[in-house]
Amino acid sequence: MRNPIFFSFLLIIASSSLFSTATAKSTIEPCSSNDTCNSLLGYTLYTDLKVSEVASLFQVDPISVLLANAIDISYPDVENHILPSRLFLKIPLSCSCVDGIRKSVSTRYKTRPSDTLASIADSVYGGLVSSEQIQEANSVDDPSVLDVGTSLVVPLPCACFNGTDNSLPAVYLSYVVREVDTLAGIARRYETTVTDLMNVNAMGAPDVSSGDILAVPLSACASNFPKYASDYGLIVPNGSYALAAGHCVQCSCALGSRSLYCEPASLAVSCSSMQCRSSNLMLGNITVQQSSAGCNVTSCDYNGFANGTILTMLSRSLQPRCPGPPQFAPLLAPPDTLPKDIMYAPAPSPEFDGPGSIASSPRSSMLPSGGGSFPGNPANGPAGSISMATVSSAVSHFFITFLISISSFSFVFSSC
Repeated sequence: MRNPIFFSFLLIIASSSLFSTATAKSTIEPCSSNDTCNSLLGYTLYTDLKVSEVASLFQVDPISVLLANAIDISYPDVENHILPSRLFLKIPLSCSCVDGIRKSVSTRYKTRPSDTLASIADSVYGGLVSSEQIQEANSVDDPSVLDVGTSLVVPLPCACFNGTDNSLPAVYLSYVVREVDTLAGIARRYETTVTDLMNVNAMGAPDVSSGDILAVPLSACASNFPKYASDYGLIVPNGSYALAAGHCVQCSCALGSRSLYCEPASLAVSCSSMQCRSSNLMLGNITVQQSSAGCNVTSCDYNGFANGTILTMLSRSLQPRCPGPPQFAPLLAPPDTLPKDIMYAPAPSPEFDGPGSIASSPRSSMLPSGGGSFPGNPANGPAGSISMATVSSAVSHFFITFLISISSFSFVFSSC
């Protein structure tokens, strides 16, 4: 007769093999410094939510959420606009170094009736975090017992990689892979390559599974502000906008460009002077003058925010020909419904979050300066590591239970 102990050992191997098919991978960036960076989370709404409610889930500025997705903030009462369920948004988040790895720990969630760690992780936060990670971050002894109103730290994934990708400015999006996704499809949507995604995420093969979390590099425009500026290191992805100087300045990154362009924001707030010294030009203004030697370009550029003062800088350059108007992602109306053309497609690329085409800046006909600078050191080659987070499914649970039952039967049969 076949040895029952050996038979049980084979069953354990089989059950482990089944269980490993339900494993989600996540990219982890090791770190050793206390610096932070701008990052993005790819988040899909689990229900209809106001803009302010989405922002509250992540403790971020609702206006920043709108601008990160090129949504027009001039609409009346836009923060209370209701966004449709299943809408994909990019959430701007500060990425820190915590316990030797990059992650964000600034998000807090207050538990509600019927909440479980699993529902908070999988539903509310769309798989960006696991129930085990929430349990560990909050030292929860019994995950089945959650008191209503408990404030939980929600550790969220993020990446910096020195703010570069292949030596060029980049912002990293933490993206949760869906069933319809392929690595080639994700690369195409975010205007990168499969090779680049594999290098960044330390992948041995171009295979992804639903629930995996990838760090996706988005082309960006970097600032060159002085270190004493409070917004030092500002970097804005292509097709996105960002607020600076206490909501006084709006910066954007033209599609396919590496030059940051900043102008006065449309919000009605009290701001310091935005005029360049020794000039009549205001922030964002530019003048051009054609000459026999080329085109003389003068611009009033944003140079950061320090001690409540908006810093400006007058820039002059001689260019072969006068530049044309900048191209930006269109500012879209706050969405009421989910666009049908992206309901079942991979997440939209950074420069496309709904219907519309490339358009000039709606609020300024002034041209951006032609300069740009790249902060940080290049991040070439595989930069991240892979973390395996087990996600058990009903099928795996059934087979494991079934195999354990057979194993127990084998021992009983043997003893008879």
